[in-house]
Amino acid sequence: MSDSRGNVSVLVAAVIVVAMMLSTAVARLGSSAAEKARANNAADASALAAAGRLALGQPAPEACAIAKQTASANGARLLTCHCDATSAAVTIVIGDAHARARADVDASADASAGAS
Repeated sequence: MSDSRGNVSVLVAAVIVVAMMLSTAVARLGSSAAEKARANNAADASALAAAGRLALGQPAPEACAIAKQTASANGARLLTCHCDATSAAVTIVIGDAHARARADVDASADASAGAS
């Protein structure tokens, strides 16, 4: 009977080790998903901030500067920023997560605001 007790103890220890490994894998997966979501939010905010500056008639370098500030405020680093008169596109990184976003300037909103 003492032999079966020893076998059960080894089996229980193995199950505990496997459960701990699975828990660690799930935690890392959840962390990666959360980091990607933060990166997407930071990219969206940065692109919208840049497009907002473009809509106010500010030049592309100033729009990219506000995109960089917005990314930094969201814990991200701005990798690329491309702005023209009608849109802003950014790429940011948080940890290992990269995200891209683009925001367009709505010219019709400016025209309707001026008509009021």
